[in-house]
Amino acid sequence: MRVPHTNPAVWGVTIAPGRFASLLEQGVDPDARVALIGLPDDAGVRLNGGRVGAAEGPRALRAALARLGVARPEGWEYPRVCDAGDVQPGGSLEETHERVTEAVEAILDMGLVPVGIGGGHDLTFPFVRAATRKMGVRSGVYFDAHLDVRAERGSGMPFRKLIEECGVSTLVNVGADRLVNSAEHWRYFEGHGGRVGAFEPEPWPMLDGGQFVSFDLDVLDSSVAPGVSAMNPCGLGMQVAARYVHAAGRSPRVMCFDIMELCPAHDADGRTARAAAYLFLSFLRGVAERGGAKMA
Repeated sequence: MRVPHTNPAVWGVTIAPGRFASLLEQGVDPDARVALIGLPDDAGVRLNGGRVGAAEGPRALRAALARLGVARPEGWEYPRVCDAGDVQPGGSLEETHERVTEAVEAILDMGLVPVGIGGGHDLTFPFVRAATRKMGVRSGVYFDAHLDVRAERGSGMPFRKLIEECGVSTLVNVGADRLVNSAEHWRYFEGHGGRVGAFEPEPWPMLDGGQFVSFDLDVLDSSVAPGVSAMNPCGLGMQVAARYVHAAGRSPRVMCFDIMELCPAHDADGRTARAAAYLFLSFLRGVAERGGAKMA
């Protein structure tokens, strides 16, 4: 089955021998368990006045994967993963969102777990919208310094849109900072079933049925992740983040996962891209530890 609105993945680098990326099936593979899909657009970031450049996030993460992560780790094996390519942006924010939803719906129809790489965080809205339609997802966990419940069009709106247009009723945020979120946004979030706070990742929270998980890289401390649309001077460390993401991968309730706001224009030494790649591999290790077969 073809994934609509996608172009072949662009790597731009040579994959080092023995690395995880040498295992990636190029092009959609119905026999895989996980599908990587790039979301190379940052129009929403521009609308919100953030630092642009996240449109290059998928390319940067793939470049980091070319040299990070062994193909044959000790004691376990990666699940079979295919690279479905990049969604081609449309002529407007709304057209791009429609294309993302249609592409992810096609991946879900094949029983694969979609992993989105972005790109502005507004793209989480159409990415998860596909899972609400196909899998009945109505809850999720997201890692973000911002609540992202703005009413205005842009990268700060995804979770408000999921609440109001997709019936998402339960949201858990890890990492939101009261210094960078308005009182209005806090009231909206808490008034619509949202709660903020760290939790023990094992066991993964039950919530309601199937879930999505979204990881905005700006939840990480700027010493770890300077290459994001909005740097965080007081964010999470990588050990904590990797524990959460690994646990999310292990949970069969997690139907889709994304890593957003990787902005290589502000990532001179590739530090943030390597962090994003490490989180991607951590999620895959979790999926490898799931019981059972592909999603129905």
